[in-house]
Amino acid sequence: MEGLDPLLETVDPIETTDPTEEATDVFVSADRDLVPYDPLSRYLAEVRKYPYLTLEEEKRLALLKEEGDMDAISTLVLSHLRLVVSIAMEYRSSPFPLMDLIQEGNVGLLQGVKRFDPARAVRLSTYVTWWIRAYILKYLLENWRLVKIGTTEVQRKLFFQLSKERDRLIRLGYEATPKLLANRLNVREQDVIEMDKRLGIAEMSLDAPVGYESEEPLLSTLPSLQQPVDERLEEIEWKEQLRAQLMAFSQTLSSRERGILQARILSESPTTLDALGRKYRISKERVRQIEATLLKKMKVFIQARVKR
Repeated sequence: MEGLDPLLETVDPIETTDPTEEATDVFVSADRDLVPYDPLSRYLAEVRKYPYLTLEEEKRLALLKEEGDMDAISTLVLSHLRLVVSIAMEYRSSPFPLMDLIQEGNVGLLQGVKRFDPARAVRLSTYVTWWIRAYILKYLLENWRLVKIGTTEVQRKLFFQLSKERDRLIRLGYEATPKLLANRLNVREQDVIEMDKRLGIAEMSLDAPVGYESEEPLLSTLPSLQQPVDERLEEIEWKEQLRAQLMAFSQTLSSRERGILQARILSESPTTLDALGRKYRISKERVRQIEATLLKKMKVFIQARVKR
C-alpha cells in the first residue's frame, strides 16, 4: 500500500528471529485481565485453535499459494492470527480498542501473505510482521486526532519518535531542546517545534460551550472570514465606477488602440505582443510602445474626471 514504506522507517526495526515464539505469553497475560465472555476473550480462544506451522509446512503451503491454492492461503493466514494479537498487544496502551488494532493488523497480515515470496530465505512470520505493524501504525496515526497531525514523512517520523527520543535524552542527563532533538532525529528544528505544538494542543468541539456559565457555542466567538457587507458594497460600487471610466476612456481611442487596451491591459489573460503585432501588422516593440502610452493616457484621463 502506498505510503507504508516511509511509515515503517519511523519505527525501530524488529529482530529478524521468529516473533511467534513470544505469542504464548501474550495470550496468558491477556486472559488474566479479561472477563470470561467478552469479544476479545472469545477471539483469543478461537485463534488458539490454529497451530503454528513448521518450516517445511510453511514452504509447501507458500508454493501452493503461488499457484492460487485458496486452502493454502487460508491456512497461512489462520496460522499467523496469534502473531497479529501479539503485535497489537504492544500498542494496548493507546486509546483505541485492542480489537480494532487486531483488525487492522489482520488486514496487514493478508497483504503480507499475498506479497510473500517463498523463494526468499526468510520465514513468513518475519516478513508479515512488517506488514502487520505498518497497518497498525497507520491506523493509530490516522485516528489519533480528528485533525490529522502526521501528513508528511517528517511528521510521521516525529509522531512516533519525538516523545521516545526526548525521554531517552532526559534519562541520559541532557536537556532535550528542539535543536538537539532535531539533530538526533535528522529533521529541521522548526519541524520539531511545530509537532510539539500539535501534540500539545487538545482538540475542542466548535459546538462546546464557551464556559461553564454560558451555553453560547465556541463557534459563535470565532471571527467571520466573509468580507463585511459595507466593504463588499463599497467594492462593487468602485468597480462600477471604474468600468464606467474605462468605457468613457475607450471612446477617445482609435480602433487599434481600443483593441490593444482590451487585449493587453483589461484582459485577465493578456495577448502576447507578437500576436498583436501580427494582427495589426506592426512590430512587437511598437505594440509595447502603444501599451505604455495607453497606460499614461488612462491615468491622466481618470485623474481629470475624479477632480471634477
